[in-house]
Amino acid sequence: MQILIADDHPLFRKGLAFMLESAFDHLQLIECENGLQALNAIKKNQPQIAILDINMPEKNGLEVCKELKQENISTSIIILTMYKEEEVLKKALLYGAKGYIVKDNSANEIEKCISKVLNGEVYIGTGINTGTQQIDKELQKLKETLQSLTQVELKTLKLVSKHLSSKEIAELLFVSVKSVENYRSRICKKLGLDARNNSLLHWVLENKELLDSIKEL
Repeated sequence: MQILIADDHPLFRKGLAFMLESAFDHLQLIECENGLQALNAIKKNQPQIAILDINMPEKNGLEVCKELKQENISTSIIILTMYKEEEVLKKALLYGAKGYIVKDNSANEIEKCISKVLNGEVYIGTGINTGTQQIDKELQKLKETLQSLTQVELKTLKLVSKHLSSKEIAELLFVSVKSVENYRSRICKKLGLDARNNSLLHWVLENKELLDSIKEL
């Protein structure tokens, strides 16, 4: 098995490497000291697992995670960080991370996390601020709802996120304004929104990162 670890602190990186070598047989490790180096190494080698810190020079771990997701790289990403905030965890999951562990608990959780991720599961470690245990399920449900949109509905939703009017959207899609209004109404119904009071615009502004993570059909 090949695992990449990326952290700009040499002592922590070496300690993590020692833990992994002790836990897994026939392990090949790739060590990186910054995000750009990690991104290039993952693209080149496509290891089964990449363990990324968030705060790194060149590119942070979330940026690396997002770019790998956009390029459909098969490597499973585990974020190993000091950040315990729910919003950081949520962003990591949106960008495709399969595991999230805080460094305080890494010695106890890293082996379990890797095993779960290799088995196709998502692992959220202990020590995260309250309310996080439902995040992955909620995100998955919302993604499934977005994926239920037709191609033209999804295009309309993304154009709404760019603050375009129905008239401007109609011109870009080569349809009538009435058709765009119908698309917007159907989208609101699928998302459980009130079609009045610009609720759709408010929704896309609050969920822009999630929307950006969903590719058009």
